Amino acid sequence: MVILPPEVPDPVSLRDRMQTDIAVAMRGGDTLRRDTLRMSASAAYNVEKRNGRPLTEDEFLAVLSREVKTRRESVEAFRRGGREDLATKEEAEIAILSEYLPQALTEAEIGDLIRDAISATGAGSARDMGKVMGWLAPRTRGRADGKRVSERVVRALATADLAAHDDGTH
Repeated sequence: MVILPPEVPDPVSLRDRMQTDIAVAMRGGDTLRRDTLRMSASAAYNVEKRNGRPLTEDEFLAVLSREVKTRRESVEAFRRGGREDLATKEEAEIAILSEYLPQALTEAEIGDLIRDAISATGAGSARDMGKVMGWLAPRTRGRADGKRVSERVVRALATADLAAHDDGTH
């Protein structure tokens, strides 16, 4: 008698989950969800065509992150232009796409990561920004707004640089 290991279902890829959700949205008549997911799937498809190969899960996640970032920028532009209706629609699309992104990092978690990055890279001044961001990027991708992270890194490095000047160690 041969005992087989229990069947473990293959993890569902982000792409497969999105395709299933597009079909569900179509059947349910949820046009905003259907259109938002279709646009994002199309963006991923275009990147695949440009690269000439299927996207990895991380690359697919990066495409979704860019889609969210683009919509955030649109919200700001629409609000500046007095188009609250369009800003609200973009925010609804962000909410839909956010369901597919990993849980966002808290401000405290971002601060901890920045401290770890500065320590790990030995950064001491603004000249080390590239090293710190290089260390942080894979750890925050899709989980924090890169612009906000870089602003916090600039402040942290400026503080470290000032402290070094005050100590006379610089």
